[in-house]
Order: sequence, then structure tokens, then C-alpha cells
Amino acid sequence: MSTATVTLQRVLRAPPERVYRAFLDADALAKWLPPQGYTGQVHELDARVGGRHRMTFRNFSGRGGHDFGGEYLELVPGSLIRYTDQFDDPNLPGVIEVKVELQSVICGTELRITQSGLPAAIPLAMCYLGWQESLNQLAHLVEPNIPG
Repeated sequence: MSTATVTLQRVLRAPPERVYRAFLDADALAKWLPPQGYTGQVHELDARVGGRHRMTFRNFSGRGGHDFGGEYLELVPGSLIRYTDQFDDPNLPGVIEVKVELQSVICGTELRITQSGLPAAIPLAMCYLGWQESLNQLAHLVEPNIPG
């Protein structure tokens, strides 16, 4: 088991409510969360405290993927999401906790993500890289203000 932690911070040109919704909408998650080269499929998303989520990331080149899921621990609309993740793969043991903090700033939303309890088999540099790719995709989703 690992106690490794990654922390990411980014400012997005979108209101906190839109960023919050992108974390709890199945179609949005499938679009932005998988890192580059992966597709995502949401199997379950019950966005309430005690509710569960399940998702699969598939490597588009056809060499496998990862199934994972967990539970929502805390939800404060527009400002906080706290949940767990656990891989189905026994080589990636343990429960990961993710804390997503959103704060309104003059140009949009300051986003801070802390992911702790990462399995030792996941190199931290790869975790940072994957999150950076995902957050770029999140920005492409939430920043445009498309009327209608």
C-alpha cells in the first residue's frame, strides 16, 4: 500500500457550478476524465453522499484498460467533491481518496485536486501527467460559453 499523494491546481475560465457539474455528469466525465489515448465509459454514477460510481478507461490502441469505482463521501454544490476510487485490478490495491475543491475567482474557478493513497505501482509522474491531460480536456469542455 502507498500513501503517495498528488496535488494539482488550475484556474478555469468557467463558473464553479459548471466545473462542479462536469465532475458529476456521466457524459461529461466520459469525455474529459480519461487521459489522452484512452476512452471512458461510465457504468454507474449516483451523485449523492453514499452514492456509488463505476467507470472503465480503455487504452485505444487495444492493450487493456482499468476498471474502478468508489463512493461519494462529501458533496457541496459548486465548491467541494470528495470521493473514493478503488481499482478492480488486485495489482493496484488500496482505496484512493480524491478531494476536489472549487473556489470562485475573478476570472472563473480555481480548481484544486488532491488524490491520496495511490497504489505504489502507479508512478507519480504518470499520475501527474494523466491529470494534466485530463484537466486540459476539462478546460476544453467547461470554458466555452455556448448559448442555448
